[in-house]
Amino acid sequence: MTTTTSPVRAARPPAPGVPVRKRRSSLRKRLELTFLLGPALLVFVGFVLVPIGIAGFYSLFQWNGFGPLDDFIGLDNYVDAFSGTVFQGAIVHNLIIAGLSIVVQLPLSIGLAMLLNRKLRGRAVLRALVFAPYVLSEAITAVIWVLMLQPNGFADQVLKGAGLGGLVHQWLADPGIVLYTMFAVITWKYIGFGIILLLAGLQGVPPELREAAALDGASAWQTTRHVVLPLLGPTIRIWIFLSVIGSLQLFDVVWIMTLGGPANASTTMATYLVDHGFKRYEFGFGSAVAVILFVICFAFALLYQRFALRRDTQGALTRMVG
Repeated sequence: MTTTTSPVRAARPPAPGVPVRKRRSSLRKRLELTFLLGPALLVFVGFVLVPIGIAGFYSLFQWNGFGPLDDFIGLDNYVDAFSGTVFQGAIVHNLIIAGLSIVVQLPLSIGLAMLLNRKLRGRAVLRALVFAPYVLSEAITAVIWVLMLQPNGFADQVLKGAGLGGLVHQWLADPGIVLYTMFAVITWKYIGFGIILLLAGLQGVPPELREAAALDGASAWQTTRHVVLPLLGPTIRIWIFLSVIGSLQLFDVVWIMTLGGPANASTTMATYLVDHGFKRYEFGFGSAVAVILFVICFAFALLYQRFALRRDTQGALTRMVG
């Protein structure tokens, strides 16, 4: 009895070009990433990480900016900063400005953005007028308001002409109100940016949802509260982040208008840093204040990203992947 065996087919060798194509594709992706991200990474390292490291190194010395770094004092600069009442007050002032920005500027920006989002005659002109102060530089803004708020200046004359002479104050010389005067100037300067940002967010609210809410009998306030504001949430959270970071880093307007005075009543962390670091030639101490300011901003950014912006960024990534 004979058996027949079928010929065994030899295993087909893999195409030699497939692994090569994969390697070439991977190499090309790496080259593209290096080419596109390399310059940005170099700029970030050179102008952000390296200065932060240098400031952290200088903060460990008592140094006036001249001569060698030979007086190592460790963390004494940080201890002196946190134990000083002026710096503690500066932190409080920054927090007050940040809190007022959320409590005052945010509702005002939302209201004006919704008003300017309607079909009004001359709407484009009104939007330009609201945004115009933001275009001005901080130095020009500060000089304009210094002239307006000086004794018997434009602001006082307007109040007196309106029969409100009792409200006239030494706007930039009264320690009790100077910080709130700064906040009013900052609001005038930056509220246009918030309005434009919120207007962009309102463009993403489908009008069909408002119409459906109106058909269901919802009032204008109910539609705004339950339809518009939730959809405007991501834009509002971005605005809050930018506003708080800007409040923590507030410097130029305050420095030009008051130099942090009178009696340190309008001092911020940034003006305190410049005053000690450059005017008093305490570069080691000023570097410590700079590091503290950076850590505060960085910690806030991380926490805000973790608890407030995480859902928004996850949604954006999901849409990109989809």
